[in-house]
Amino acid sequence: MKLCISLDLPSAKENLSLVNKVKKHDLWLKVGLRSYIRDGQSFLKDLKDINPNFKIFLDLKLYDIPNTMADTSEEIAQFSLVDMFNVHASSGVTAMTTVMQRIKDIPNKPLVLGVTALTSFDEESFGKIYNASIRDKVLQFSQDTKTSGLNGVVCSAYESMDIKKSIAKDFITLCPGIRPFGEDTKDQQRVATIEFAQDNDIDFIVIGRPIYQAKDQNYIVNKILEKIQ
Repeated sequence: MKLCISLDLPSAKENLSLVNKVKKHDLWLKVGLRSYIRDGQSFLKDLKDINPNFKIFLDLKLYDIPNTMADTSEEIAQFSLVDMFNVHASSGVTAMTTVMQRIKDIPNKPLVLGVTALTSFDEESFGKIYNASIRDKVLQFSQDTKTSGLNGVVCSAYESMDIKKSIAKDFITLCPGIRPFGEDTKDQQRVATIEFAQDNDIDFIVIGRPIYQAKDQNYIVNKILEKIQ
């Protein structure tokens, strides 16, 4: 299991300060929509300059018509700075297949994940939009993602084991909403501990606020890595 730190702080300066504190570790770093819109491609280079062994997960959750998604994915894959990015699985098999066909010949292309159900959803709010249970729809989205040739999915910790059993053990599950030491869940509904993540065969855990709200951020990262290594 790998740790991916979510860089969601209010400025590039604060995000880079955090990353500098943990630069001795060869970590994954998640750059989301807020940070990327504000700080752009140069921010990704700044992260790699701090530690060339950092891996970058560009979390933009692409969702558009197939050709636009493929065009955008091609641009991302050609950055040579991005190691993983994601698209919405609800964009459909045609869109996801088009993405993978477009980038298939790019050297060292990134991993691509399909977003299933956002961890901000509970059953009631999810059902109003998708007219299905979270579990059933997540398994459908995961199968669509596998069929389309993607490497895995973004899901909650509660769906990971079902996905592994239904799809394949080596099908990647990346899970946000991990609260390593019982922290406040804030706006996320389906959260879990590191121990739960380990028991459910999760490949990547994404942690943000519990790290960057800590007084000693490097200490917290060390404690998390001790748990998962």
